[in-house]
Amino acid sequence: MKKRTTYSIIAILLLCGVFYYEFHLEGKGQQAIVNAGKNVKPETNGFFLPTSTTGQIVHHEGYSLSYSEPHEQAEWVAYELKQEHLSNSNYKRPYFEIDPAVKTGAAHWRNYKNSGFDRGHLCPAADRAYNQDAYNETFLTSNISPQNHEFNSGIWNTLEQKVRYWASKYNGLFVVSGGILNGHMETIGEEQVAVPNQFYKVLIDNNTGNTKMIAFLMPHENSKQPLYKFVVPVDSIETLTGIDFFPELEDALENELEASADYKGWSFN
Repeated sequence: MKKRTTYSIIAILLLCGVFYYEFHLEGKGQQAIVNAGKNVKPETNGFFLPTSTTGQIVHHEGYSLSYSEPHEQAEWVAYELKQEHLSNSNYKRPYFEIDPAVKTGAAHWRNYKNSGFDRGHLCPAADRAYNQDAYNETFLTSNISPQNHEFNSGIWNTLEQKVRYWASKYNGLFVVSGGILNGHMETIGEEQVAVPNQFYKVLIDNNTGNTKMIAFLMPHENSKQPLYKFVVPVDSIETLTGIDFFPELEDALENELEASADYKGWSFN
């Protein structure tokens, strides 16, 4: 009887040791992923990255983001859309996955299930269709925000297509997208993912010899209005979000461009 008890105790201790070892390894692996996400990647154009109001910036290979834990989504997603990135590749859509590089834990995709909202991309998959890995990376939950289907497939999709048109026409753009994460917002899922009442997109063209900016602010509803009706000064989005979009630009140029809502330098044809 004593031997059985001894063997049982030994077995329990061994089992606890295995669990502790696996947990310890898993924790170290997770921390390594988080640490890797803090490093700016070779393809990242860090010069145009916005500031973060949350202190949690994550750099992936194809885009960077600033994650807002209280809202369980990114306050911005930013990336350079080069002319050579544009592709008609038709990759199979992967499943959405939780972003392991978000230290505080990105929202689970199940929050969106039966919510009535789409998993709306902030960096569109079509903007990263130049290879399978870049495409798949856009299906991390840190890159989505709840969007009603009519908006996501309507005016927001129209704007995304126009951005790709401009990237081709102007030999590339830098793009920043997000929801306005303030005021009273509906939430979905167990993690209470916020549903923004407005979405924005800020673009800068620095490739044609004459730096220009344009910003769009859209109510979270579909619209038949032309895109230029949603053009606003970058300053107005900075006021709403507390984000400084292009802090590395020379101050005089930044102030001039961000105060303007002039869209004449952008082709809406």
